[in-house]
Amino acid sequence: MQRRTVRIADEVAGALAAGRPVLACESTIATHGLPRPRNLQVALDAEALVRDHGAVPATIGVLDGEVVVGLSEGELERLAGSDGVHKLSARDLPVAAATGASGGTTVAATAHLAHRAGIRVFATGGLGGVHRGAARTFDESADLPALARLPVVVVSAGVKSVLDVPATLERLETLGVAVAGYRTHAFPGFYVADSGHRVTQCLESPEQVAAAWRAARDLGLDAALLVANPVPGRDQLPPAEHDAALASALAALETAGITGAAVTPFLLQHVRDTTGDRSLEVNVAVYRNNMDLGARIAGALAGPG
Repeated sequence: MQRRTVRIADEVAGALAAGRPVLACESTIATHGLPRPRNLQVALDAEALVRDHGAVPATIGVLDGEVVVGLSEGELERLAGSDGVHKLSARDLPVAAATGASGGTTVAATAHLAHRAGIRVFATGGLGGVHRGAARTFDESADLPALARLPVVVVSAGVKSVLDVPATLERLETLGVAVAGYRTHAFPGFYVADSGHRVTQCLESPEQVAAAWRAARDLGLDAALLVANPVPGRDQLPPAEHDAALASALAALETAGITGAAVTPFLLQHVRDTTGDRSLEVNVAVYRNNMDLGARIAGALAGPG
């Protein structure tokens, strides 16, 4: 008997059928984003926050080759506590299904699976983007082209500042992905509320986000709506400290001669080491802030249509 490729949790399926708000959540914060045991607790606390807003959290991951939309607490605990789980982008899902692999899903994979399940809103920490030096390496996250073909609302704190932020914004424009700051024209840089780059559009409320998403559907536009939600100023890394840590990380990268897929993990770890783990606390604040807004947008979008 062939194994199911996708399983939607009963609670999630029931909420979708009834038109109640559902928020998709990626699982890589639990599998790769935070150290144990903090990873599991942050994921569970974020789900509780979503429920406080009256929405159903649908954390998405892969267990033994089966995509699960709406991981149970036990399933999330298993992913968060297991060694050797994979970080799965959309392209990795077929092979993971065939080989029985387990893993956390990236933005590209989570957005794809959320859309397939009928979930309209997805909250994450930060979006992948164009890497520094991409003109030479062509290194660009699969998150960007995924958002060009998936009509979902994605709430993120911009992209991590170790990436090429202006190139990422240019690429999003080329791909036709609408980008709006949430109550700001400053594009956030994940660890900091303002990356130093601006967006031309902003939205002031969950209801406005919902109206923009519905308008895009009426206009026949199939790309995502990216809501750039800055971390609160009180929770960000002090900008001067952030800039110094980033400069130090880039200098260390040059000295080490690291290239390819190892670049971003190296830079993020260097920033973490330099800031004495304060960047981890920013990571948690970013995630909670985005889950909070995502749940309120899901509420504004609830119902038919």
